[in-house]
Amino acid sequence: MVTTELTQKLVKGVEIFTRLREEDIQVGVTPKEEVYREDKVLLYHFSPKVEHSLNIPILIVYALVNRPYIVDLQEGRSLVANLLELGLDVYLIDWGYPSRGDRWLTLDDYINGYINNCVDVVRDRHNLEQINLLGICQGGTFSLCYSSLYPEKVKNLITMVTPVDFHINEGLLNVWGGCTLGSKAVDIDLMVDTLGNIPGDFLNLEFLMLKPFQLGVQKYIDLLENIDCESKLINFLRMEKWIFDSPDQAGEAYRQFMKDFYQGNKLIQGQVEIGNKRVDLGNIRIPILNIYAEQDHLVAPASSLALKTYIASEDYTLRSFPVGHIGMYVSSKVQRDLPPTIVDWLKMRA
Repeated sequence: MVTTELTQKLVKGVEIFTRLREEDIQVGVTPKEEVYREDKVLLYHFSPKVEHSLNIPILIVYALVNRPYIVDLQEGRSLVANLLELGLDVYLIDWGYPSRGDRWLTLDDYINGYINNCVDVVRDRHNLEQINLLGICQGGTFSLCYSSLYPEKVKNLITMVTPVDFHINEGLLNVWGGCTLGSKAVDIDLMVDTLGNIPGDFLNLEFLMLKPFQLGVQKYIDLLENIDCESKLINFLRMEKWIFDSPDQAGEAYRQFMKDFYQGNKLIQGQVEIGNKRVDLGNIRIPILNIYAEQDHLVAPASSLALKTYIASEDYTLRSFPVGHIGMYVSSKVQRDLPPTIVDWLKMRA
């Protein structure tokens, strides 16, 4: 590209930037209503688009890190909207933004408390004994724990880009978390005792440093190619908004998750205790659809693939997509193929 062409692009890009406002960067576009609130946690029910093809609703459980609107980012790139178009009845847990007063929240509060209460709300609203769960990333790990503890309340479980074996050392996040050195890798107790809640900016920087050039430099260089196109620029800014919208993590919940899961790898050993209950993946006998990203740099595929070894379910289905972790949410090919994969699988087990 010659200098004059680049200059023209930059001038046009600056002109677009100067007139864009925060309200132009819309996210979470699908209509929804709040049906339950507890502390910072909200339970949303999405407005149906078509007549429901399944009588059993699905509850999406997202990770505590980042915000769940990535599954409903924008028109044309919304897992939620595509599931609704196929007739699913969809609920979503929004964890909110923990404050200093939430530093003592534990995994017991999140799993035996918030998740269980949200599941009960959905069950009561539909007069059902069981509902379907879709757990994503850390939310998938939480959903596995929940399904082990409350198998009577879950009919079908879908896990997506979900870590199970945290000592797969091909994943840099696992190595940093302590899969090889344990507590010598990072002193979690010192972090939590000093900081209280773990700052979202710290975690965001940690994720960016997994691919420092690609995520910290290259994407901004690539932006120059599209900086004069308003729609592409807004799409870029939507992703930036989500990436840097990082809630703080409740200190005690972070302490247990890092020490028991990343450093101790206790989930696959049946040694995780949530409240006074032990999580045994062998208790999970319900149908499971396990979906992973083949190029995932945050959750190594082998970490997700380990699930089959530890559950007792005889109805286990594995699906993968040739994308990275974020591509599971925004790839056009995944948006085309993933929703019908989920819906068809659930229909066969209705």
